[in-house]
Amino acid sequence: MSEETKLLFLRPVLILFGLVCIFLLPLSKIWPPGFIWHDEATRSYYFEMICVVYFTLGIFLLMASRNPLDHLSLIWFTAWSSVAHGGLMLVQSLDDWPHHGPHLMGDVPLLFFGAAMLFWLTPRRFKAAAPQS
Repeated sequence: MSEETKLLFLRPVLILFGLVCIFLLPLSKIWPPGFIWHDEATRSYYFEMICVVYFTLGIFLLMASRNPLDHLSLIWFTAWSSVAHGGLMLVQSLDDWPHHGPHLMGDVPLLFFGAAMLFWLTPRRFKAAAPQS
């Protein structure tokens, strides 16, 4: 697949990943076992902080979708941090299987899939604009 074609597909992936980040809190209400790591009956300040951070990331991913080549560091950060976050959650899910097992069908594969798409679609090299004379 050519770099130009990948770039065409990268834009909707950034939009989709951004929207998932923005709507993490509603997703956790729709399917709590796949997205919430704490007891649903208690309020989790940690989860609220995570939702705010992901909401902010989602806004910036939507902005990056307009011109991804101008936002490569944000895209690479999103991909690598998703691998790191998903990897840690994978280990934690396996460590406490009965309680956290559903995450293996929720946020863990979502992070790995999003990262894989970003790695595949983000151009490795691009031509710098010619200097203006």
